[in-house]
Amino acid sequence: MDPQTQNTSLQRLQNVERRVVRVLDIAGGVMEELSSPSGPRKDFVNSHCREFMQSIKDIQVTLREEIKSACEYRPFEKSDYNARIANEICFQKLEYVLSQLHDLEITLDHYPSSA
Repeated sequence: MDPQTQNTSLQRLQNVERRVVRVLDIAGGVMEELSSPSGPRKDFVNSHCREFMQSIKDIQVTLREEIKSACEYRPFEKSDYNARIANEICFQKLEYVLSQLHDLEITLDHYPSSA
């Protein structure tokens, strides 16, 4: 990696670091709002949560690009990171659906059978 590329890469990583700090500030602001004695303002929490998620996605994209550009022989192209992350997300969604079905089954068990 030539010095110029390395310099711009470091600058991009410093920008990511600033964005990570901003994301933590956003999360802290939401936590403060949720603990407010007068109750959380829904619009505040929603907008900050959207900003948090978008920032996380942007950070992930930037870091992925940096990983790609840092590897001269490009082993990242054969990485299974994306597939593993997608698999983990699907697994968590499936666990959630199963828990909801279990809760539904418990609710149905509380009602007398009409048969």
